[in-house]
Amino acid sequence: MAVRASGPQSAEDRLIARYFRPLAKHPGAFGLIDDAAAITPPAGADLVLTTDVIVGGVHFFADDPADQVAKKALRVNLSDLAAKGAKPLGFLLTLALPKAIGEAWLKVFAGGLGADAEAYACPLLGGDSVRTPGPVTISITAFGSLPRGSMVRRSGARPGDRVVMTGTIGDAALGLVQRRVAGAVKRWRLDRTERHHLADRYLLPQPRNAIAEALRLHASAAMDISDGLVGDLGKLCAASGTTAVIEVERLPLSAAARKVVAAERARIDTVLTGGDDYEIVCTVASEKLAPFRAAAAAAGVVVSEIGSMVANSGMPRFLDRDGKVLLFKRPSFSHF
Repeated sequence: MAVRASGPQSAEDRLIARYFRPLAKHPGAFGLIDDAAAITPPAGADLVLTTDVIVGGVHFFADDPADQVAKKALRVNLSDLAAKGAKPLGFLLTLALPKAIGEAWLKVFAGGLGADAEAYACPLLGGDSVRTPGPVTISITAFGSLPRGSMVRRSGARPGDRVVMTGTIGDAALGLVQRRVAGAVKRWRLDRTERHHLADRYLLPQPRNAIAEALRLHASAAMDISDGLVGDLGKLCAASGTTAVIEVERLPLSAAARKVVAAERARIDTVLTGGDDYEIVCTVASEKLAPFRAAAAAAGVVVSEIGSMVANSGMPRFLDRDGKVLLFKRPSFSHF
């Protein structure tokens, strides 16, 4: 994603200059007139890199507002940085656009992307744009930094640690079902506020960057929940060589999700395995739990203790109110 500084400009050059150069505020982006960007991490810091792609028809609907699509693309990457305890530095953007996408869509897209780049102090550094015969495809690679050697990995959980998560679980997956399954809203008896809540949670993740430092200081392991709590916590357990016992009754559910599960008990499976939450699940030693809670509260992020790590291996066990282990048809969302 670079434009000619002078001389004849292609249509691509003009689009980049018009819609994306204003977002490239970091001096190392060189106004998007070079082939690459340059950033200098803070002294004594490690760089943290992450990348995610979202595809039309897979991660968002064709009629979703372009500004919301842009924000989702950036926020799913910001969520990864938050889970590692990193502060955002900037991002690279790759856009693959079908011919049906015109300047009106790009203008709205760039507006949403710029708003979030400003809000999260994560400027555009560069990228690429191409035509595609397929759906809109947006890939972002984000960069962050943290004090050297302090990244919160998946592999640090230990038996006795408490399992804690941010926000609420399952809203995004239920929001997707709400849009795809005819009659779901009627069966669930959701009011307008509850319907909007579920729809918004699917469309627009809320990355928990406000508690990145608290995670870095207090969590022994962490990851964001993108493919469902059951599967993602299972990945954390596997990396740590231990497992977890989770009490389903302690899971933080929104009012809308509680109403759905009350109407269709089987939807607890969707809540736990559906994905797209972009909350953070972490493990915290018992003696660090109180300061972690205090730091999260100071940052305005609600956290809930949902279980504990235990010595063993294998998938985490999710227990219902009677202590029975829940079984899942598919523990995690997977593209393959």
